Amino acid sequence: MDLEIGGDSIINADQQVDDGVNADLEETFARKCVTIEEPTELACYSRVEGGEVYFDDRSLRLFKPSISEDVGANFNEGFNTFIEKKDLASEGFGNLLACIRNKNISLQNVKFVTFRNNLNKIMGTPYMRKTPWEIGVHKRNGVVYLDVHSLPERPQREIDRQRCYWGYCFETLATEDPKRGDGEEIHHIDANVEFCSVVKTKLGSNCILMGAEIDCCESTEDGRRFYVELKTSRELAYHTEERFERDKLLKCWIQPFLSGVPYTVIGLGDDVGRLVRTERLRTKDINQRMKTKNYWQVEVCLAFTDEVLCWLYGTVKDNEDYILQFGPPFNNLQLVKAPTHSCPNQISNHVQQL
Repeated sequence: MDLEIGGDSIINADQQVDDGVNADLEETFARKCVTIEEPTELACYSRVEGGEVYFDDRSLRLFKPSISEDVGANFNEGFNTFIEKKDLASEGFGNLLACIRNKNISLQNVKFVTFRNNLNKIMGTPYMRKTPWEIGVHKRNGVVYLDVHSLPERPQREIDRQRCYWGYCFETLATEDPKRGDGEEIHHIDANVEFCSVVKTKLGSNCILMGAEIDCCESTEDGRRFYVELKTSRELAYHTEERFERDKLLKCWIQPFLSGVPYTVIGLGDDVGRLVRTERLRTKDINQRMKTKNYWQVEVCLAFTDEVLCWLYGTVKDNEDYILQFGPPFNNLQLVKAPTHSCPNQISNHVQQL
């Protein structure tokens, strides 16, 4: 089953991949004016070293504003003792569902339960046309559960693994760590330790319950807490700024926007992985910045996502399982019937316990 709108594929097969959405289709989406409710946090949970999960905020880190003064900090520090992130497959989704049950969160009027990662993929698709993805789709008792699927990746070179590590190192440098003394080197970063916020929002007519991994938080003078996203990027030059704004800023907007995170702090490094400077971006300012460049439109991302979710909810049948795919030749979204009994046990057990 392919997603079509007005007789045309949701992404025009005749256009070149680099062009993004068709101009007429982009104008149609831009006029739809889909609204999204401000996300409301309902619960949270933490995964600690060793893999245990607790329904509290013990893994939430505190942002360190003085990171802006740490020019020259080495993102390679601690790489030799880095503990890489494991692919938890559906086990991670089971943790989210367990938190929903533990906190007695009602699924009344909820249409979708998902991790933010799945919505990131869908929302960025109109403009990120070379990135394949797939999502498990399972409808039970009127609720669609979107399970994260990881696609096979090519083996990484050591330099690629090291550059991927830079982001984790910056997260550690930019957050308070009571276990690390002043001047002590970074070591044993465990990418499996995480804090996840469980939020509820509504996009168009679709009520969504969503888990979102959060990097850290910052407190105001009156004691209120707000979340902060942390990102890394190469320092910009005249020939890289446009690509940064087309691609990186789109991701820097989608992720915090969906979960109501007001700020992103970007650590910009040089080619050998040393911090050059930091830049603090307000989520809502990214939108305004892009309106002057017209590289991508927020309204198109929202309308596209709403179109996909409405089509998905109206198409899938209760107690049946599917895979939503986007891949070569990147012309449309395909909904493929999954094999019988392909629903993860974590979802089946969750439904039985409700």
